[in-house]
Amino acid sequence: MNGADILIASLKREGADVIFGYPGGVLLGLYDRLFDSDIRHILPRHEQGGVHAAEGYAKATGKVGVCMGTSGPGATNLVTGIADAYMDSIPLVVLTGQVASELIGTDAFQEADTIGITRPIVKHSYLIKDSGDLPAAVKEAFHIAKSGRPGPVVLDLPKNMLNSPKSKVEKPGQIDLPGYQPNYEGHPMQIKKLLSALDSAKKPIIIAGGGIRSAGASEALIKFAEATGIPVLLTFMGLGGIPHDHPLFAGWLGMHGAYSANMSTIQADYVMAVGTRFSDRSTGDFSLFAPNAVKAHIDIDPSSISKNISVNTPIVGDARVVLEQLLKYISVFKAEKNEKARADWLKQIAKWGREKPFAYEKSDTVIKPQFVVHEIYKLTKGEAIITTEVGQNQMWSAQYYKFKYPNQFISSGGLGTMGFGLPAAIGAKIGLPDREVFDIAGDGSILMNIQELATAAQHRLGIKVAILNNRFLGMVRQWQQLFFNKRYSYTCMEFQPDFVKLAEAFGCVGLRAEKPDDVKPVLREALKVKDKPVVIDFCCDREENVFPMVPAGAGLDKMIFN
Repeated sequence: MNGADILIASLKREGADVIFGYPGGVLLGLYDRLFDSDIRHILPRHEQGGVHAAEGYAKATGKVGVCMGTSGPGATNLVTGIADAYMDSIPLVVLTGQVASELIGTDAFQEADTIGITRPIVKHSYLIKDSGDLPAAVKEAFHIAKSGRPGPVVLDLPKNMLNSPKSKVEKPGQIDLPGYQPNYEGHPMQIKKLLSALDSAKKPIIIAGGGIRSAGASEALIKFAEATGIPVLLTFMGLGGIPHDHPLFAGWLGMHGAYSANMSTIQADYVMAVGTRFSDRSTGDFSLFAPNAVKAHIDIDPSSISKNISVNTPIVGDARVVLEQLLKYISVFKAEKNEKARADWLKQIAKWGREKPFAYEKSDTVIKPQFVVHEIYKLTKGEAIITTEVGQNQMWSAQYYKFKYPNQFISSGGLGTMGFGLPAAIGAKIGLPDREVFDIAGDGSILMNIQELATAAQHRLGIKVAILNNRFLGMVRQWQQLFFNKRYSYTCMEFQPDFVKLAEAFGCVGLRAEKPDDVKPVLREALKVKDKPVVIDFCCDREENVFPMVPAGAGLDKMIFN
């Protein structure tokens, strides 16, 4: 065996069945051995497409995504996706080729300090110089990627290490990482303190974030909410954590969130946050967030607690485990103490929802992007996996597609990476081939990784790409309209390809809708296609905006609606 053989065997031992990888000089030995392996290899057309596909695969399946690039530019092309996974807590193992060990530091051809470059955006990284270290390193990498707060781990692989023979290889033993011991159970005293404080709350809310997805805590969240009668708000990254039609779901909060959710946050007297890092897009001005509320925060990552929002009851632990602990102690909670006040609170939240739901001005002459998203929702019966690009398309997807279950909504939250949606859809479809997968895209963002249509076509993936085409960088233009006197500085994209012809050139089906009456027929036609990608160009209202909107730095009650 050589290092390449050992690496492949180690990956298989950890359950890796798909690698999204792009070959290069220092990886030739590995690719030669991969040729005979039963690990499925997907060749993206750009390394960034590969890492986003691995993210989509990981989010859709709950498994660790694996991607690979060669040394130098191959590794640096992975950096944006690594940072994206780090921000959104996505478990990845990233394999990067490296020049031979004796050449490291000599400015050799295609050399880059991958460990140094990625250090701030990974959970951990390894430079493997001895192939005998691979089994333990791979096992640790998968463990670190998926445990605690999930995230990316980099394995940097020198060429000579991959090619060097090894007569005997020890199987990895038990993982022993003294500096990495995530705390999964919440402290019992803190749990009792949380429930005791809830006794006095008349306007409590639960805010659940992406940690619900990562921890598989949706069922426990719903059980706890039902046991206590407390309304649940979701962050953007938490969408799907509780079904949209659940009577205790109060909407998602934040800059473009629901009026009911934002207003209930402002007026709540108790906030129980689970698996959220309180990003600025969810909270608005930190100092104005839930100003009258006692706050509890449950998170696996101790560094996230009281980082942005100071809390009264911190609980470090896994979201699912802690929620299950809370359910065990639920007899301590005296729900009847403020029964009438809480009933009135639920009525008030429902009233806010009726007063100002997500809404737009319908048109018989021009396609409204919100209408497109809603029609996708209706025709897929709310069952599709939705990936998005970044910008207005992303927010309209969150507002008008009603999510039923965790991991159904796959989007770039923390980093806001344009070009994410198409490769993420590829990864999701490869992970869950029997599911309908839609990438809801903007005409600006889709062009950043449009080459991945070739990957989707090659593997006959029946993904659907709905381009909400307004010939602008829509979200930036919206800000220019609202805050910069409509000075549309370099956001106009009137010069663009014919997306239908471009789709056909890639071996995909290309469709176009130019008026509202076209929307349903083209979507129905697209849904009939199962063996190749479909790209639909929706010619949308050029200056439609995403509302409601909380201006940057304002409190959540300062929403504008037009």
